[in-house]
Amino acid sequence: MRIFSLLAHPRPNSFCHALSERARQALSMAGHAISHHDLYAEGFDPCLSAEEAYSIGDTLEVALSRADDPVLQGHRTEIGQADGLLIVHPNWWGKPPAILAGWLDRVLVPGVAYRLASADGMPEGLLSIRQALVLNTSDTLAEREARDLGDPLELIWGRCVLPYCGVQAYRRHIFRPVVGSSDAQRLSWLAETESLCGAAFSSG
Repeated sequence: MRIFSLLAHPRPNSFCHALSERARQALSMAGHAISHHDLYAEGFDPCLSAEEAYSIGDTLEVALSRADDPVLQGHRTEIGQADGLLIVHPNWWGKPPAILAGWLDRVLVPGVAYRLASADGMPEGLLSIRQALVLNTSDTLAEREARDLGDPLELIWGRCVLPYCGVQAYRRHIFRPVVGSSDAQRLSWLAETESLCGAAFSSG
Protein backbone atom coordinates (compact mmCIF):
# COMPACT_ATOMS: atom_id res chain seq x y z
CA MET A 1 0.00 0.00 0.00
CA ARG A 2 1.22 3.52 -0.82
CA ILE A 3 0.77 5.56 2.35
CA PHE A 4 0.94 9.35 2.39
CA SER A 5 2.22 10.50 5.80
CA LEU A 6 1.78 13.99 7.24
CA LEU A 7 3.29 15.38 10.45
CA ALA A 8 2.38 18.82 11.82
CA HIS A 9 4.29 19.90 14.93
CA PRO A 10 6.96 22.62 15.08
CA ARG A 11 9.25 20.97 17.67
CA PRO A 12 11.44 18.11 16.38
CA ASN A 13 11.54 16.60 19.89
CA SER A 14 7.74 16.57 20.29
CA PHE A 15 5.82 13.43 21.12
CA CYS A 16 4.00 13.87 17.80
CA HIS A 17 7.35 13.33 16.09
CA ALA A 18 7.93 10.17 18.13
CA LEU A 19 4.45 8.87 17.26
CA SER A 20 4.93 9.56 13.56
CA GLU A 21 8.33 7.91 13.49
CA ARG A 22 7.10 4.79 15.28
CA ALA A 23 4.05 4.56 13.02
CA ARG A 24 6.16 4.86 9.88
CA GLN A 25 8.60 2.26 11.14
CA ALA A 26 5.76 -0.17 11.80
CA LEU A 27 4.20 0.47 8.41
CA SER A 28 7.52 0.08 6.59
CA MET A 29 8.17 -3.20 8.40
CA ALA A 30 4.74 -4.37 7.24
CA GLY A 31 5.76 -3.76 3.64
CA HIS A 32 4.01 -0.46 2.94
CA ALA A 33 5.63 2.28 0.87
CA ILE A 34 5.70 5.56 2.82
CA SER A 35 5.76 9.06 1.37
CA HIS A 36 6.39 11.29 4.39
CA HIS A 37 6.10 15.06 4.83
CA ASP A 38 7.01 16.99 7.98
CA LEU A 39 5.23 20.25 7.14
CA TYR A 40 7.21 22.46 9.50
CA ALA A 41 10.56 20.95 8.53
CA GLU A 42 9.72 21.43 4.86
CA GLY A 43 8.59 25.01 5.42
CA PHE A 44 5.27 24.31 3.72
CA ASP A 45 3.48 27.57 2.89
CA PRO A 46 -0.07 27.30 4.27
CA CYS A 47 -1.37 30.47 2.64
CA LEU A 48 -3.88 29.92 -0.15
CA SER A 49 -3.30 32.41 -2.94
CA ALA A 50 -6.06 34.20 -4.83
CA GLU A 51 -5.20 32.23 -7.96
CA GLU A 52 -5.40 28.89 -6.12
CA ALA A 53 -8.74 29.81 -4.60
CA TYR A 54 -10.24 29.56 -8.08
CA SER A 55 -8.90 26.05 -8.66
CA ILE A 56 -12.00 24.30 -9.99
CA GLY A 57 -10.45 21.76 -12.33
CA ASP A 58 -12.18 18.42 -12.73
CA THR A 59 -8.94 16.46 -13.14
CA LEU A 60 -5.65 16.12 -11.33
CA GLU A 61 -3.87 17.34 -14.45
CA VAL A 62 -5.87 20.58 -14.47
CA ALA A 63 -5.31 21.12 -10.75
CA LEU A 64 -1.56 20.57 -11.18
CA SER A 65 -1.44 23.02 -14.07
CA ARG A 66 -2.86 25.70 -11.77
CA ALA A 67 -0.14 25.18 -9.13
CA ASP A 68 3.06 27.08 -9.90
CA ASP A 69 4.71 25.91 -6.67
CA PRO A 70 6.60 22.62 -7.31
CA VAL A 71 6.24 21.64 -3.64
CA LEU A 72 2.48 22.04 -3.90
CA GLN A 73 2.44 20.09 -7.16
CA GLY A 74 4.32 17.27 -5.45
CA HIS A 75 1.86 17.10 -2.56
CA ARG A 76 -1.14 17.10 -4.89
CA THR A 77 0.39 14.37 -7.04
CA GLU A 78 1.33 12.14 -4.11
CA ILE A 79 -2.01 12.40 -2.31
CA GLY A 80 -3.73 11.66 -5.62
CA GLN A 81 -1.73 8.45 -5.98
CA ALA A 82 -1.96 7.28 -2.35
CA ASP A 83 -4.18 4.48 -1.12
CA GLY A 84 -3.41 5.01 2.57
CA LEU A 85 -3.17 8.12 4.75
CA LEU A 86 -1.39 8.72 8.09
CA ILE A 87 -1.74 12.09 9.84
CA VAL A 88 -0.16 13.04 13.18
CA HIS A 89 -0.85 16.39 14.84
CA PRO A 90 -1.66 17.98 18.21
CA ASN A 91 -5.05 19.28 19.24
CA TRP A 92 -4.67 23.06 19.39
CA TRP A 93 -7.84 24.95 20.29
CA GLY A 94 -9.91 22.05 19.03
CA LYS A 95 -8.34 22.17 15.57
CA PRO A 96 -5.19 21.14 13.69
CA PRO A 97 -2.21 23.51 13.65
CA ALA A 98 -2.56 26.34 11.11
CA ILE A 99 0.08 24.84 8.83
CA LEU A 100 -2.02 21.68 8.47
CA ALA A 101 -5.24 23.65 7.98
CA GLY A 102 -3.45 25.51 5.20
CA TRP A 103 -2.32 22.21 3.71
CA LEU A 104 -5.97 21.17 3.51
CA ASP A 105 -6.84 24.43 1.76
CA ARG A 106 -4.03 24.21 -0.80
CA VAL A 107 -3.78 20.47 -1.49
CA LEU A 108 -7.27 19.01 -1.18
CA VAL A 109 -8.72 21.11 -3.99
CA PRO A 110 -11.25 20.27 -6.72
CA GLY A 111 -9.69 17.95 -9.26
CA VAL A 112 -7.38 16.46 -6.63
CA ALA A 113 -9.60 15.44 -3.72
CA TYR A 114 -13.18 15.96 -4.89
CA ARG A 115 -15.46 17.15 -7.67
CA LEU A 116 -18.73 19.02 -7.25
CA ALA A 117 -20.69 16.98 -9.73
CA SER A 118 -24.33 17.69 -8.90
CA ALA A 119 -26.64 20.65 -8.47
CA ASP A 120 -27.25 19.81 -4.80
CA GLY A 121 -23.61 20.47 -4.00
CA MET A 122 -22.82 16.92 -2.90
CA PRO A 123 -19.20 16.09 -3.78
CA GLU A 124 -17.75 13.17 -5.62
CA GLY A 125 -14.66 12.07 -3.69
CA LEU A 126 -11.65 11.60 -5.95
CA LEU A 127 -9.02 10.21 -3.61
CA SER A 128 -8.18 6.51 -3.90
CA ILE A 129 -7.41 6.25 -0.18
CA ARG A 130 -8.94 3.10 1.27
CA GLN A 131 -7.76 3.57 4.86
CA ALA A 132 -6.77 6.59 6.95
CA LEU A 133 -5.35 6.84 10.46
CA VAL A 134 -5.23 10.14 12.37
CA LEU A 135 -3.22 10.29 15.60
CA ASN A 136 -3.68 13.26 17.92
CA THR A 137 -2.02 14.42 21.11
CA SER A 138 -3.88 16.45 23.71
CA ASP A 139 -3.37 17.86 27.19
CA THR A 140 -7.10 17.91 27.95
CA LEU A 141 -8.62 15.08 29.97
CA ALA A 142 -11.22 13.09 28.04
CA GLU A 143 -13.92 13.72 30.65
CA ARG A 144 -13.44 17.49 30.55
CA GLU A 145 -13.34 17.60 26.75
CA ALA A 146 -16.52 15.57 26.48
CA ARG A 147 -18.29 17.78 29.01
CA ASP A 148 -17.11 21.18 27.80
CA LEU A 149 -16.13 20.84 24.16
CA GLY A 150 -17.31 17.64 22.57
CA ASP A 151 -14.78 16.46 20.00
CA PRO A 152 -14.27 19.15 17.34
CA LEU A 153 -11.45 17.24 15.65
CA GLU A 154 -13.83 14.36 14.98
CA LEU A 155 -16.13 16.78 13.18
CA ILE A 156 -13.22 17.99 11.05
CA TRP A 157 -11.68 14.64 10.10
CA GLY A 158 -14.44 12.08 10.52
CA ARG A 159 -17.47 14.00 9.30
CA CYS A 160 -16.11 16.60 6.92
CA VAL A 161 -12.67 16.28 5.31
CA LEU A 162 -12.13 12.55 4.85
CA PRO A 163 -15.67 11.49 3.80
CA TYR A 164 -15.88 14.53 1.48
CA CYS A 165 -12.75 13.36 -0.34
CA GLY A 166 -13.86 9.76 -0.72
CA VAL A 167 -11.75 8.09 1.98
CA GLN A 168 -13.33 4.68 2.52
CA ALA A 169 -12.30 3.80 6.09
CA TYR A 170 -11.04 5.97 8.93
CA ARG A 171 -9.64 5.56 12.43
CA ARG A 172 -8.58 8.22 14.89
CA HIS A 173 -6.89 7.91 18.27
CA ILE A 174 -6.04 10.51 20.92
CA PHE A 175 -3.08 10.16 23.31
CA ARG A 176 -3.66 12.18 26.49
CA PRO A 177 -2.82 13.92 28.64
CA VAL A 178 0.68 14.23 27.20
CA VAL A 179 1.78 16.98 29.55
CA GLY A 180 3.21 15.39 32.68
CA SER A 181 3.13 11.87 31.23
CA SER A 182 5.87 9.50 32.33
CA ASP A 183 8.48 7.83 30.14
CA ALA A 184 6.75 4.50 30.79
CA GLN A 185 3.42 5.90 29.66
CA ARG A 186 4.93 7.27 26.47
CA LEU A 187 6.61 3.96 25.70
CA SER A 188 3.23 2.29 26.16
CA TRP A 189 1.63 4.78 23.78
CA LEU A 190 4.32 4.15 21.17
CA ALA A 191 3.68 0.41 21.39
CA GLU A 192 -0.04 1.10 21.04
CA THR A 193 0.73 3.12 17.90
CA GLU A 194 2.20 0.02 16.26
CA SER A 195 -1.00 -1.89 17.01
CA LEU A 196 -3.16 0.93 15.69
CA CYS A 197 -1.20 0.95 12.43
CA GLY A 198 -1.56 -2.79 12.08
CA ALA A 199 -5.31 -2.60 12.59
CA ALA A 200 -5.85 0.44 10.37
CA PHE A 201 -3.86 -0.83 7.41
CA SER A 202 -4.32 -4.57 7.85
CA SER A 203 -5.98 -5.21 4.48
CA GLY A 204 -3.52 -3.26 2.38
